[in-house]
Amino acid sequence: MANNNNKLKTPIPQKPGYQMWVIIILIGLIFSVAYFNQGAGVETITKSKFEDMLRSDDVRSVVLISNQKTVEITLTSDALENSKYKTETDNKGLLGLGTGPHFIMVVGDVGNFELYYEQLKSKLNEAGADPVDLKIEERENVTGWFLQWGIFFALLFGFWFLMRKMTGQGGPGGQIFNIGKSKAALFDAENKVKITFDNVAGLEEAKEEVKEIVDFLKTPDKFTKLGGKIPKGALLVGPPGTGKTLLAKAVAGEAEVPFFTLSGSDFVEMFVGVGAARVRDLFKQAKEKAPCIVFIDEIDAIGRSRGKGQMPGSNDERENTLNSLLVEMDGFSTDSGVIILAATNRPDVLDSALLRPGRFDRQISIDKPDIVGRDAIFKVHLEPLKMDKNADSKKLAAQTPGFAGAEIANVCNEAALIAARKDKKSVGMDDFQDAIDRVIGGLEKKSKIISPEEKKIVAYHEAGHAVAGWFLEHADPLVKVSIVPRGVAALGYAQYLPKEQFLYQTEQLLDEMCMALGGRAAEEIIFKKISTGALSDLERITKMAYSIVTIYGMNDEIGNISYYDSKQSEYNFNKPYSEATAEKIDTEVKKIVDKAYLRSKDLLSKRQKELDIIAKELLEKEIIFQADLERLIGKRPFEHQTNYETYTNGTSDKPENDVKVEKENPSDADTDNKAKDSSSKPDASSSISTTSEEEK
Repeated sequence: MANNNNKLKTPIPQKPGYQMWVIIILIGLIFSVAYFNQGAGVETITKSKFEDMLRSDDVRSVVLISNQKTVEITLTSDALENSKYKTETDNKGLLGLGTGPHFIMVVGDVGNFELYYEQLKSKLNEAGADPVDLKIEERENVTGWFLQWGIFFALLFGFWFLMRKMTGQGGPGGQIFNIGKSKAALFDAENKVKITFDNVAGLEEAKEEVKEIVDFLKTPDKFTKLGGKIPKGALLVGPPGTGKTLLAKAVAGEAEVPFFTLSGSDFVEMFVGVGAARVRDLFKQAKEKAPCIVFIDEIDAIGRSRGKGQMPGSNDERENTLNSLLVEMDGFSTDSGVIILAATNRPDVLDSALLRPGRFDRQISIDKPDIVGRDAIFKVHLEPLKMDKNADSKKLAAQTPGFAGAEIANVCNEAALIAARKDKKSVGMDDFQDAIDRVIGGLEKKSKIISPEEKKIVAYHEAGHAVAGWFLEHADPLVKVSIVPRGVAALGYAQYLPKEQFLYQTEQLLDEMCMALGGRAAEEIIFKKISTGALSDLERITKMAYSIVTIYGMNDEIGNISYYDSKQSEYNFNKPYSEATAEKIDTEVKKIVDKAYLRSKDLLSKRQKELDIIAKELLEKEIIFQADLERLIGKRPFEHQTNYETYTNGTSDKPENDVKVEKENPSDADTDNKAKDSSSKPDASSSISTTSEEEK
């Protein structure tokens, strides 16, 4: 799975939004009101106090507002420092800056005040004072106008802005009367999808499934003339990052038909009935563009099972949207030419009515790629990079078990960034090794200070895993061991290349448990003490032991009984067995773990020489690979090659152990996979070992 490699386009500079202009205008209005209404909030004085100010030469200006019959008095800077004016003029004037006016005085008649001021000015001149001249002005009442009309326009603008936000920022479906319009993006002849099946790697089985859809859209008569009916819908199911959306685009690119794409959350709206209206409008547009493809990504946003968690008598808008979708999908005629593709990584929560024949007829499983698929994906993503000659996609595929297509793309991008950071002219294998370590274990903690004693414990812990896995026939041999601190708490990690299989025998599970306990066993043998570093190992083997006893029926004492229920709810607290059986289960689990630990301890005691060699090499180099293990302690004492050797040596197109078992009972096989995943997941909180398995 890979994305189409398009050249980077020069980004178009975005124009400033209208919101910025609104803010600028509002700020201007505030300053204008403050300027024209400078007298608002100041103290009103009497004539006697006004005369005292003039006698003391404290007045800088006197302005008579004739149409408002008020007098504005502004004091001098020296007067503002006077204590008798200090408390009255604090934070007065324009925006509290003290620029005036500082006092106002109300007059009854403008003409009488002019005469009064002339007489007062003459008296003060005779007394030796120097009063200022009177200024006469006329002003409009801006504050009153703003209060009357400004608030009205502000409310009107706020209502318009709110409706615009709720209905999708304008454009088609953006106005209040078009709120029920579909938000689907259309790719047609003018805006053609350029992705084809050549851009999709590692999904060969899934591509075979959808090629029939492409053939129907190109030559529908081939199927309809024989009376056949093409599936009306196909559901792409798989983990995140495996290429579901990319595969749907490739179908549209191959068929060369209009392609509607949208997310399940695009139907969700706060208004009642809007989701159902958008569903109807989407299918109306699709029928007009037929033949075409409608792709709904993350359909579980509206396709969840109905009736769960709903209050009695309530009206669930999501259920109305789902009902409309069910009706529209079942209302197609057989030759309408509209095919629905949908993608989800949670098919278990979908409503059963959505999955019945006649709606989504097919469920196309898109799993994480195997080692051959990862090789193909790496080749696609390595093409645009400037690579060294020693770069090998096969080795990279072998060192990334459990990686999805998106994670492989991330590794390639990280490797290119690391090479650029080192000012290199090409990307080498060492850059890819650093990128893989970065993705699996986290960022390298170069600043983390580890004491020599702790580093030695980590080295022997990881060496215990390496030696145990090397000399256990059914265990997954190590590909790489590192004691470089990474992530939040991991002081080291071991990476395996597991066999890509579906069924596991008892011997294989027990060998894996012994290998997982090899780290703690090595600590006890060398240091006669144990540490807290085996947290993730203990969690893993505990889950595996309980799976052996309670899920797979591999324990003689409990027998061929499985207490696993694939349909149980997430919050099911009821145990399907008695307390006596629970006690027996705990006893058997402890026996299995104790037996595996003693076996691992016995193996490492016999191989203590090899354990010391690997630990010393780790302390010196910090990272060793499978080739180093073979050089230091010899080849594995078994006839068959490891999965890594088989593929990287090119002895076959597919590894010997990469065998796919025919699923006689799909539900049983799914149970096996789920239990295997749950028993092999690492714990990122481990302070010593982070294991890379199928789920990394």
